[in-house]
Amino acid sequence: MMPEESSIIRHFEHYRRLSPEEKDILVNLERYPEAVSAGSTLWQEGKAASDFCLLSSGWAYSYRHLENGTRQIMEIFLPGDIIGLREFAFNERLDGVTMIEDGALCSVTHGRMLELFCHSLTLTTVIFAISSRQQALLCERLVTLARRTARQRLAHFLCEMYIRLEQIMGRCGLSFQLPLSQQQLGDLLGMTPVHVSRTLSAMSDDAIIFRNHHTINIPDLKVLAREAHFSDRYLNTNLRSLFADAPTEPGRLAMRDGV
Repeated sequence: MMPEESSIIRHFEHYRRLSPEEKDILVNLERYPEAVSAGSTLWQEGKAASDFCLLSSGWAYSYRHLENGTRQIMEIFLPGDIIGLREFAFNERLDGVTMIEDGALCSVTHGRMLELFCHSLTLTTVIFAISSRQQALLCERLVTLARRTARQRLAHFLCEMYIRLEQIMGRCGLSFQLPLSQQQLGDLLGMTPVHVSRTLSAMSDDAIIFRNHHTINIPDLKVLAREAHFSDRYLNTNLRSLFADAPTEPGRLAMRDGV
């Protein structure tokens, strides 16, 4: 795989421009992607946690099954995302993970990730930033579930997905593919599939969004953002100031700290 073809590199470069050597490290991590089909379970809750997954293509979600038989979808993963990052310090999987659509992924052991930490200060910092952003996404989802109306929940999620896709894929007009079913949207936003359908129809009647199968069309992004009371500050990461005074070689940091 060439660096320009890597969704992982595009994701990392959203935070910080990478050197050719740093790109080579990431390319080597996803050298042998494994094809996975829609509906495939990558792992279940409670299983041993010893690796991450780099999602090269396709969408996935994490979830928890509750005692009453319902399911709460926790996170939506897009191409370039690292799945399982939150479980780095745990022996067991906290969530299950399932593919939303066909895709490809690469497994990376925790040990190999530690090797990356030793070799590159830049990549280590970006991974820490990615972990921080995943935490911010979960916190925003908590606010959505607890305090926003059904229309606000859907509008807010659509704004979020539009920006996340734009950041990794570039501008593609005011439409995007959303390969989630109404059941999956309901499990993510705390709504029944019927309520999701009615809310989408009402928003379409008001010309806020239009949905054609899995395509979302947004006539006016500002109108959708007002409907959601949306602020994108939790999506606007910036590492430039961190690297202004950082050492250019990881080894210098290690020697200075006496490690």
